[in-house]
Amino acid sequence: MTTSHKQAPAFRPDWAFLRRHPAYLLAFGFGSGLARKAPGTWGTLVAYPLFFLLHALGVGSLGLTLLCLPLFVLGVWVCQVTGDALGVHDYGGIVWDEVVAMLLVLAYAPASWAGWLLAFVLFRLFDILKPWPIAWFDRRVHGGFGVMLDDIIAALFALLVQALLAGYLPA
Repeated sequence: MTTSHKQAPAFRPDWAFLRRHPAYLLAFGFGSGLARKAPGTWGTLVAYPLFFLLHALGVGSLGLTLLCLPLFVLGVWVCQVTGDALGVHDYGGIVWDEVVAMLLVLAYAPASWAGWLLAFVLFRLFDILKPWPIAWFDRRVHGGFGVMLDDIIAALFALLVQALLAGYLPA
């Protein structure tokens, strides 16, 4: 099946679609990707309860980073399977890439409301604007790997700026 980065799926995904396969539910961020407006933003927010749960369980920055590796690999598969089912590469409702990338950013965010807010703003900024080289990878690397890759690169940009700004945040 040929997939496109620009076209719409033949049908509008809904809860019935998500229940057909576990990959669809994960790819759509447990349903957050069904949001009609800004599904990527809603998908990014899904990372927060996961992060706070893991943090409460004592998973630190390194542990969360290491957890993101299998979540990335899982994401390649769920995004590929879901994109194939929709017939659209990187459909906006596929938000597992945002969830995993945001978990990576949160792993190193300053542990305060301001740090967690900065992490969100920076990641969304880089994910939406896609400065070079993010846009380059987004256009040229396809399939599930491409869906996941551009968001991880956006997360790396967010991590860099977050590290530069962390000392200026209120407690």
